[in-house]
Amino acid sequence: MLRLALYQPDIPQNAGTMIRMAACLGVAVDIVEPASFDVSDRNFRRSGMDYLERAAIQRHDSFAAFENWRREVGHRLILAETDGAVAHTEFAFQPGDIVLVGRESAGVPPEVAAAAEASVHVPMRPGLRSLNVAIAAALVVGEALRQLGGYPAPAA
Repeated sequence: MLRLALYQPDIPQNAGTMIRMAACLGVAVDIVEPASFDVSDRNFRRSGMDYLERAAIQRHDSFAAFENWRREVGHRLILAETDGAVAHTEFAFQPGDIVLVGRESAGVPPEVAAAAEASVHVPMRPGLRSLNVAIAAALVVGEALRQLGGYPAPAA
């Protein structure tokens, strides 16, 4: 129903946190390589804990490979960034959307931003720069799941 894409993640703890969140919420994860760390690294595993095995993760060797796959399967790309065009709460998410987050240190390059069909931001108080990428991803994915009725059903 929804996917989360991590563009060249550079902090293993943030990547692990996002994968853990996605596993818990039933959201597939795309990792757009190269990451700045070995995704089998001990720190990455520690932050993802035992949830990594429960997550649906697909790795892509490059953004070009990711884009070819995405266009082939027909997913819409929604970029979450600090200066996105519309607040994430005002955006109409659709089934199959991929929420893309950039590198904590640098976001995404212009050519990646240009590939997105839309960009969203999390509204924040004036004068503050940005949220942690894992927190921002959770807020945007959470809103998308709310709109789409995509939260997992509670255990009986």
